[in-house]
Amino acid sequence: MIEKRQRMISAMKYILLVIIVGYLVILMLYASGSKRAFSEVSKALSSVLDSKELVQMDDQMLKRNYGLNSADYKGVLYYSSPSSISAAEVLVIQVKNDAQIENVTNAIAQRKAQRIEDFDSYLPEQVKLLEDSQESIRGRYIFFAVSSKASEYRSAFDKSL
Repeated sequence: MIEKRQRMISAMKYILLVIIVGYLVILMLYASGSKRAFSEVSKALSSVLDSKELVQMDDQMLKRNYGLNSADYKGVLYYSSPSSISAAEVLVIQVKNDAQIENVTNAIAQRKAQRIEDFDSYLPEQVKLLEDSQESIRGRYIFFAVSSKASEYRSAFDKSL
């Protein structure tokens, strides 16, 4: 009886070890960054963006809308709607170091909150898009998308890494 119990405990230890190792592998695959160059990631994502809804924005618009200076980062891809009554936009930033991640995510949170406030009283469908926005941090890449196709853009971003 004691011997049987010891074998059961030993088997449980191995099962637990396999579960932990499997969890770590999955975590590393989905939470890790990428060794791919920013130019490859931005090219892959740009090819799926809806050019009728979004146009590429310059560094000045990034500074105006997010308070971020593109020269501080390894790479920046910023698309937004040319219409003032649309909340649609896609932002991808590759930071130079982990310390910059918090600064960028705070800027995104502030932008999102401001846009929700801007649209709250007269364009509820834009508020819904903002609430359903897609955000992701993968290594040193930060992704943010507001669009009816945000999940499609997020998928393209994930695949590009």
